[in-house]
Amino acid sequence: MKTVGHSVKDIAAAIGADAHGDTSLRVEHAAEPGSAGPNDIAMATNASYAETLADGHAKVALLWDGADWQALGLKAAIIPRRPRYAMSGLTRLLDRGQGYGAGIHPSAVVDPSAELGEGVSVGPLAVISAGAKIGAGSIIGPQCFIGWDVEMGADAFLREHVSIGARVKIGDRFMAQPGARIGGDGFSYTTPEPSSVETARATLGDQRDSKGQAWARIHSLGAVTLGDDVEVGSNCTIDCGTIRDTKIGNRTKIDNLVQVGHNCVIGDDCLLCGHVGLAGSVKVGNNVVLGGQVGVSDNIFIGDGVIAGGGSKLLSNVPAGRTVLGYPAVKMDTHIETYKIQRRLPRLVRDIAALQKAVFKSDAKD
Repeated sequence: MKTVGHSVKDIAAAIGADAHGDTSLRVEHAAEPGSAGPNDIAMATNASYAETLADGHAKVALLWDGADWQALGLKAAIIPRRPRYAMSGLTRLLDRGQGYGAGIHPSAVVDPSAELGEGVSVGPLAVISAGAKIGAGSIIGPQCFIGWDVEMGADAFLREHVSIGARVKIGDRFMAQPGARIGGDGFSYTTPEPSSVETARATLGDQRDSKGQAWARIHSLGAVTLGDDVEVGSNCTIDCGTIRDTKIGNRTKIDNLVQVGHNCVIGDDCLLCGHVGLAGSVKVGNNVVLGGQVGVSDNIFIGDGVIAGGGSKLLSNVPAGRTVLGYPAVKMDTHIETYKIQRRLPRLVRDIAALQKAVFKSDAKD
């Protein structure tokens, strides 16, 4: 008979945490404290969940440091040093996957010249083009497209509808969520004479006598290079470089609906949150975090360790280690102080008007 779930003892050992109580108990799923059943592990990662634990029926919980698990009515508990980090290992252990089958589905199209490593799974209606090389243990989901001469490392996991353009190079353990597009053409166009955009940029707004012209495409001769352990969210797009490759460093994680423009170079261990947009030729250092809807102007540099708060617009270079916010982005403390002053402006205007009336003894309104 197949053993179901994981024991408390095994889970604790896998995530490097302390186990208490009846460690032989087994759990099958993770659940919120108030809805957890007897076969679940309740995710009560801080003291605010203590009251809701009683609303559920969990026997086992993942608890915060210092929690009194017996007083909470539990039969067993796992108490890690850092609960949120422990969730990384726990969720990986309990992840039931997507149910993709092993081997190559009969409806998949795999070019005879493509090289597939040992244990590669190719889903229904997937296409793997000529010269592609897929590393061992990789999963190519249903309706994925792998272009000419793509090189992909071991243990890649492509969900459904992912497309990888020609000549893209990807390291090991790549993960792409549904609809991710890697290796589309860059958005590069030019005109026979200097365009109105070029003129306006040079003059900071004045288009002078510029005339409308037709846009001519600049083709993308570069591709995209991704490091190891890169993850890309749903409907994210990463454009090819014009001459050189667009590059993403090791362990960088990219959220849903992020746009990375042509020629961008992004360092290691970065986080790009949802709706971030990078224009062309942006250079991003290591350990950079760009919050949701951050926009980055073309041809600027973002130094190591920069954090940009959600909705910020980066229009010029940002030095290493700086935390910025706003439009245009400035140091976060400066932005917050400026915002406080802006909120006081209506009152200040009223006070000034009252002072003018008192001084000049006039009913006139400015």
